[in-house]
Amino acid sequence: MTARIQRDFEFVSGVFVDNELYMNIYNFDVHFNVQSESIEAQNIALDRVKHLISTLENVVFVYDKDIETIEKLYNADIRVCPLPEEPYDQIVGIMLLVKINAITEGNLVASDISILSKMSDGVSCLHSIEENTGPFKLKGWWNDSSPKLSNGIPKVKGKKVVRLPKTPNNWDDLNLNWETKKESNVISEIVFASFESKTEK
Repeated sequence: MTARIQRDFEFVSGVFVDNELYMNIYNFDVHFNVQSESIEAQNIALDRVKHLISTLENVVFVYDKDIETIEKLYNADIRVCPLPEEPYDQIVGIMLLVKINAITEGNLVASDISILSKMSDGVSCLHSIEENTGPFKLKGWWNDSSPKLSNGIPKVKGKKVVRLPKTPNNWDDLNLNWETKKESNVISEIVFASFESKTEK
C-alpha cells in the first residue's frame, strides 16, 4: 500500500489586488499522506479535490473586508471567493492546504503544497500542514468539509445582490459521499444442477 502520493493541479482565476482585477494562472502540487485503507475512499477524496479545483476556475479571489468590490462582482454575476487576507499567492496556497484537508476528511491528508502563479515572477510558495495557517485558523468556509467557497451571498438592505445559479452545497449532490451505494433490485441466486453421466448401451 502506498503511504504517500503526489498530484499536480492547475487553474485560472481572477485576483483583485490594489484596486485592480487580474487574471492569474496557478500551478501547484500537493503531497498527500494516505490514511484510509479503502481504495474507494481514497478515490472519492481525490475526486473531491479535483472538484474543488474545477470550482475555483474563473472565480475572483478578493479580500473579504472589501465589501464594495465583492458586491460589484456579485452584481456582475461574477463568482467570488472571499479570503481573510489580500489574495496573494501565499494566502491562496494556505487556503488550498486547509480546504483540501477539510474536504478529504482524514482519508487523504495534504501534508505539503507548493504553489506558483503567473504573477509570482517564478517564485514558488511552500507550505506545510505543520506550519502556522495564520488567518485560516479562524472558522470559515475554508475549514468546512462541504464544497462551498464562501460564507454566503452578501446582502444589501436585507436583499440578495443577485440570484446566482444554485451550486451543490453537499457531496451527496455530486455523488462524492463516503457511503458505498448499494445496488438495488439485484438478486443473487445460486443454481444447483445435477449432471447425469450417460453410459453407452
